[in-house]
Amino acid sequence: MSDTRTEETTDDRAADAPEVIAGSEESRPKHRSAAAPALGFLGGLRFIWTQLTTMRTALGLLFLLALAAIPGSLVPQESISPVQVNLFLDQHKTLGPIYDKVGLFNVYTSPWFSAIYLLLFISLIGCIIPRVAVYLRALRARPPRTPRYLHRMPAYVSADLPGADDAVIGRVAAGLKRRRYRVVRHADGSVSAERGYLREAGNLLFHISLVFVLVGVAVVWLTNFRGTSSVVVGNGFANNLAQYDDFKAGPLFNEKSLTPFSIKVNSFDVKFETGAVQRGAAREFKANVTVTDAPGQKPHNATIQVNHPLHINGSTVHLVAWGYAPVVTVKDGNGNVAYSGPVIFLPQDGNFTSAGAIKAPDARPERFGFEGLFLPSAVIDNTGPHSVFPGLYNPQLFLNAWSGRPGPETGVPESVYTLDKTGMTQIMDPKKPGQPLRFILRPGYVQKLPGGGSIQLDGVQRWIKLQVGDSPGVYIAIVAIGCAVLGLCFSLFIRPRRVWARLRTTKGSTVFEIAGLDRADARTGLQEDLADLLDDVVRNKGLRTEETT
Repeated sequence: MSDTRTEETTDDRAADAPEVIAGSEESRPKHRSAAAPALGFLGGLRFIWTQLTTMRTALGLLFLLALAAIPGSLVPQESISPVQVNLFLDQHKTLGPIYDKVGLFNVYTSPWFSAIYLLLFISLIGCIIPRVAVYLRALRARPPRTPRYLHRMPAYVSADLPGADDAVIGRVAAGLKRRRYRVVRHADGSVSAERGYLREAGNLLFHISLVFVLVGVAVVWLTNFRGTSSVVVGNGFANNLAQYDDFKAGPLFNEKSLTPFSIKVNSFDVKFETGAVQRGAAREFKANVTVTDAPGQKPHNATIQVNHPLHINGSTVHLVAWGYAPVVTVKDGNGNVAYSGPVIFLPQDGNFTSAGAIKAPDARPERFGFEGLFLPSAVIDNTGPHSVFPGLYNPQLFLNAWSGRPGPETGVPESVYTLDKTGMTQIMDPKKPGQPLRFILRPGYVQKLPGGGSIQLDGVQRWIKLQVGDSPGVYIAIVAIGCAVLGLCFSLFIRPRRVWARLRTTKGSTVFEIAGLDRADARTGLQEDLADLLDDVVRNKGLRTEETT
């Protein structure tokens, strides 16, 4: 009857309802959904900050930073090789200016790379701060109360203990404390315990260390410097910008931060393998130097070897290369000495076949220039002149000669290892018409030049290349990397666990229950640990026990 009345009521209401025409005002919904309120300026900033400080954004920025660094390896960088940058601009008239405007020649100092770097830095900090707050609250919190149904836990052990009292719970609490659990006894007689708080501390340490790695890298990039200088044995080096052959530094580098030390190279000892096996292989490179740490201080002797640098007041001096420097004397057409001293030649192979240039711009009435090869152990065969051993067994200097009118001093720097032949003419051999003058010098030999002038090989010296550098922030990055590894170990090897125990009386019998929960995935051994704890507490092998996993 009730169903019939309901249907009749519904039909009556439908009949009494006015007719509704589609499209009329009555057919439109009476209540429209309200529009979402505007975020506002502060709400928009809060939304941007929330999105920026998510771990997903941090991972995306890290991936984007790796992608942004790729052009720095493919495109020549002005801070590393300005010559290659100029060559690229000359060879690519259309693409070169575009690269220059985008900043591809200075990737690591470009605004877009710096923006990604800073956003990653801010994102990591924004991710870490809330987790630190959550971790501090977890440290102050008590272990959770004992669940009602312990047998539903992943690991569970029980034993019948007739006549057991609170002393059993006390032994359980003591056993858990010995295993470095935080233990709480509840009013109902149960025990809650938890350990493994250092696992989250390891996670936080790892992420905080990543931030300090970024800080260290930034400090190194902003303040570091590195330069090289080639020093002939018997000469010295003073740590100022004018003494460097090439010098690179960060944007915040200050010349006043250079340590004012000086080094004099007294000798350079070299030993090579002379046996049949690995003939010519290097056995020892050792530079004996006299170091003055600062003006006015007493000089002291030191030794610089490969992989054994010299440390002077925060600066590190490495021995990175060496070679030969023929000592020559050039006289001009008037018989005056236009140049006298060692000239550095650069090694071209393992046997130190070396190339270089000798310049006498002050010669008069014409200036001279020479280029060629120096061979420490010279041999001439079908392949031409070359050295067969890196030691000085048969030193010879093979040269071509050039001459020209003295040119104006332009102040434009040029390489000391190559000869700029602009305005110069190659000297021809008067005995071989149409052939350029080519000659060989041995120690003590003099070669007279057609039209006046001469060049003499007085001897041979060795030179070494010193690399001086300082990276103030490198220790920040190293310590941060070590802390990151430590935090990762904590995260991987510390097992966060919760354990509960209580006495339960059912049907006149007393059952001791102990259950555990491993909060890390793919962990084993929890069931065994509970069984060991039960054995320590019960100390009665005859009791019946039950285990579930």
